[in-house]
Amino acid sequence: MPNDHGPQSGLADTVQRETALLAPYAMRSSDSLGRTHAEPDHPYRGPFQRDRDRILHSAAYRRLSGKMQVFTGEMGDYHRTRLTHTQEVASIARTIARGLRLNEDLVEALALFHDIGHPPFGHAGEDALSECLVDNGGFSHNQYALVIAETLETRYHTFPGLNLTREVLDGQYSRINHACATPSLLETQVVELADSITYNAHDTDDALKLGLVELNQLTELPLIAATLEKSATDLSAAPARQIRKAMVYGLVDRQVSQLLQYNIRRLVTEDFRSAQDAGNASFQLQMDPDLAEPKRELEQFLFQSVYRHPRLLEVRQQAQNRLRTMFEGYVSNPDLLPARFQQRIGDVGIQRAAAEYLAGMTDRYCDQQFHIHFTRLT
Repeated sequence: MPNDHGPQSGLADTVQRETALLAPYAMRSSDSLGRTHAEPDHPYRGPFQRDRDRILHSAAYRRLSGKMQVFTGEMGDYHRTRLTHTQEVASIARTIARGLRLNEDLVEALALFHDIGHPPFGHAGEDALSECLVDNGGFSHNQYALVIAETLETRYHTFPGLNLTREVLDGQYSRINHACATPSLLETQVVELADSITYNAHDTDDALKLGLVELNQLTELPLIAATLEKSATDLSAAPARQIRKAMVYGLVDRQVSQLLQYNIRRLVTEDFRSAQDAGNASFQLQMDPDLAEPKRELEQFLFQSVYRHPRLLEVRQQAQNRLRTMFEGYVSNPDLLPARFQQRIGDVGIQRAAAEYLAGMTDRYCDQQFHIHFTRLT
């Protein structure tokens, strides 16, 4: 793959800054494998900064504001959307990256990109599309993110896609195949950990705010109980709202703090001299083992009491039925697809083209198109 920087690189300032700030095991901009389509360096932005900006300004990223994370918009406007989830992951990931002296620009780009391929209606939508494509390779939001980045986004007239660096694309490939032979960069691993920390905290917050669970149920969990006990604020007479906020802050702070303390000790012991050394050693960043079981118990509680709550299961079923009907309708009537997705039929077939169109929709737009074209089919 061609590299997009040469001996007269405009990366001088970025290289100088990274040399001063980054640990030896961090990924450096000067070591990037470049882009599929070679481009000149930018005079003051490094390659991963440019990736971040391309993702941030993409249409697919903006549409995340209209896609549910766990809870539907009909349940209120407090809870997280796919976009606010992504922003929280990016914030936490950057904190971890700074603590470990990793490449923050790369981490932020990876975090902003990690959920860009999610279809409407969260994992319910993904399951429905995968079922529709069961005989055609299934559907994965991680794989669809690469289709967006390499094909569907049209920002440049000379080539398709966003032309992201190999490191950001490889980070997404590693999400598709966690058992891949090529070790992932530490920056990629940071985003995975930040994602887990983020949804544990904000799904707990949203579920409480929406009344799906009670505070006393959560305080029976060891991770929540210990977090509240170690709060810097006396919560004995605090209202439930303040306890909830302290709990969410504490969940994030405790997990991040212990993650940093645990992995800094491990990295000092390993003494890697480059990102390649860490990769060749297949080193894996990990949560503090002391938190492993309490964290698993919280996640099991969220699965049973929140993600499988009757109110959510009803929304999930309605959304899946709607997407199945729309998929069948578009496959039977390709003329209903926009021109660019009709053109995709020749490349990927009608089923995949229909699924890609559906996957790009926001929740609201999906509902709108269903009522315009397909209510007669139900």
